[in-house]
Formats: sequence, structure tokens, C-alpha cells
Amino acid sequence: MPIYEYHCNNCDRNFELLIFGKEKPICPSCKNKKVVRLLSACGFMSKGSGGETVKTSAADSSCTGCAAASCSSCGH
Repeated sequence: MPIYEYHCNNCDRNFELLIFGKEKPICPSCKNKKVVRLLSACGFMSKGSGGETVKTSAADSSCTGCAAASCSSCGH
């Protein structure tokens, strides 16, 4: 089950929710059902060529046009 980030325009709050199946998000502060899912950078860990742990995320991209790790997605 993924954790998503949301923004409530009613109370101007950002929050995270663990969503199960087709469950609809509700703002935990004001109980508003009209919330917007935010686009967030994902992070991951992998092993480098020497076996060392390498931490990275899409936000670490050198591309200035977007937060994608691969610039083929935005053309930069």
C-alpha cells in the first residue's frame, strides 16, 4: 500500500496518508474530501559497483527542468 502526499485547499495543509485499495483521502485536520494528490520524488537505495550502499532520489537529478532522474521525460 503506497503512502501518498496530499494538499487540502480548504485548510491549506499538506499531509501524508497510507491508502488501502480504492479508499478516498480525507484531510485529517478539517475532514474535507476535496484534496489534491501532490507529485513527490521517490527515493531508493541500491548497491554501488564496489558493494557500498548508494542512496539517491529523483530529487537528486542534475536536470533543472524537472525532478526526474532521467531527462528523457522532460527533454532536457
